[in-house]
Amino acid sequence: MRFGAWIFLPIGIVIALVVGLTLVFGGFRIKRAITAFGDDARVRELRTFDAAKRRGYKGILLVLAVLATFFAAAQPQYGKGTRLVPATNIDVVLVLDFSKSMYAQDVQPSRIFRAKVEIARLVRELRGARFAAVAFAGEPMGFPLSADGAAIAQFLRQLEPNDMPVGGTAIARALSYARDLLARDPKSRDHKRVILLMTDGEDLEGNPVEVAKNIGAEGTTVHVVQIGGVTPEKIPEIDETGRVIGWRTDDQGRPLLTQLTPDGEKQLADVAQATPGGLIIKAEQGSTGIDQITTELRKQMKSELAERVENVYADIYYYPLALALLLLIAEVLVSEAPRRRIVRPTPPPPRPRLPARKLGAARGGP
Repeated sequence: MRFGAWIFLPIGIVIALVVGLTLVFGGFRIKRAITAFGDDARVRELRTFDAAKRRGYKGILLVLAVLATFFAAAQPQYGKGTRLVPATNIDVVLVLDFSKSMYAQDVQPSRIFRAKVEIARLVRELRGARFAAVAFAGEPMGFPLSADGAAIAQFLRQLEPNDMPVGGTAIARALSYARDLLARDPKSRDHKRVILLMTDGEDLEGNPVEVAKNIGAEGTTVHVVQIGGVTPEKIPEIDETGRVIGWRTDDQGRPLLTQLTPDGEKQLADVAQATPGGLIIKAEQGSTGIDQITTELRKQMKSELAERVENVYADIYYYPLALALLLLIAEVLVSEAPRRRIVRPTPPPPRPRLPARKLGAARGGP
């Protein structure tokens, strides 16, 4: 047996003790009043009965009723059996940065190529999860939630940074778009929701941290994979066939460099910390870090989100509550004085009737 609100047990015991002590104190006061009234032996002769024993019974019934009431308030439960809790589905929105800086080759063969490969591996390893995708630079575009992970991976695989119509790194818009994809799917409300943001830059236009706070308030977790670092990297020029044909330069002919500023690193860390359980993973040793998020999500699916058996408990508070009611009724029915029997006086025996002749003689007749 267990209790749903065990705190009522000590409270009930304390109150029952207070009630019991109050009744005992009242009994002592009655006894003292009788002693003050006169000699105990004489007063006892004046009483037709002693109510002390009946008061004791009533007090015991009242204390037991209080205990039973608080026992019911503690919500006693007993193990009724077990039930199978189905696995919780997980919805993952993959938000990938397609700005041209993702062509940088500090992660071989390039940041964007390696990110696509590791995303495809994530989709394969998280079997049973649903996926959506958001590709963004200056503006986001997306693919809605689907159980077909291969289609999601193909959507991202076929895009290139050169295909994005607007340049930039609009992280706040991308996160808002991912949030909308989850909101449009009615099933997602009952699922574990995760947004995986992969980027090498910072948002200089919007406020991604504020957007992440709103997402976190809805119970969605945002993991951040920081692909770029603070070390400057040159950005290759890629043609339509995917070949490197040189290096991107500015108007003065100097190579364009990509690097994440300390403010940018803090912004990405704040985005992850703004949601429950959010992680910030930094690319290192030629890896994007997506595999670490894959391991974490797979661990969740095998433990807290997996199918499990849990005990089922049934409430039985109504039994002690019914007992308390019966005890209170009994306390009311037990009177302090015994029932008196009404003894009617025995009528005198009827007088014998005299015969008529003797009755006349008695009256002086003939």
